[in-house]
Amino acid sequence: MFTGLVETAGLVLRREDFEEGIRFRLSAPALVGKLSEGDSLSIDGVCHTVFDIEGEEFSFESVRTTLSRTTLGEFVPGREANLERAIRAGEPMGGHLVQGHVDGVGVMVEVEQAGETVFLRFKMPDEVARLTVLYGSIAMDGISLTVNRLFQDVAEVAIIPYTWEHTNVRRLEEGTRVNLEADLVGKYVDQLLRPYREAGAA
Repeated sequence: MFTGLVETAGLVLRREDFEEGIRFRLSAPALVGKLSEGDSLSIDGVCHTVFDIEGEEFSFESVRTTLSRTTLGEFVPGREANLERAIRAGEPMGGHLVQGHVDGVGVMVEVEQAGETVFLRFKMPDEVARLTVLYGSIAMDGISLTVNRLFQDVAEVAIIPYTWEHTNVRRLEEGTRVNLEADLVGKYVDQLLRPYREAGAA
């Protein structure tokens, strides 16, 4: 479980295809000293297991199913990725409950600079849009954000200067694909109500 508060942005060093997927090597000087083999790590909002830690670098493997449902297949050397370690019991919950299980991939439709704030607007797939509410939470590339405005299947979020400087949002432009995870509470409510909808209840 994560909170969507990115600790640092790591740098993709290399990628290597293997039978089950892709093996990635990342550099993250500010975080590697806090990692152990087998730790869960949110990488652009996708939960993975860390291994082969050496110096300022670590590796992780992403299987075909994950690659087909996220943007990780687009990772190339030089690409930055948002990183967050799993939260431990008793630690402050500064963001919202994030599982690291991507619900769908969105597409950036507008990046607007307004003073020190940057407004991002992205189109959501149906499976995310129907669970997203105004002023509710959404995780974009692993960043916990509040939905500032909602235009049917397009959500707007505001990026403050700290987030701009400490995550990889600076790379975003029109057409960029992003990993989206809908609010966890909304997903459970939707699941609980599904049998009643299927039975025709109002």
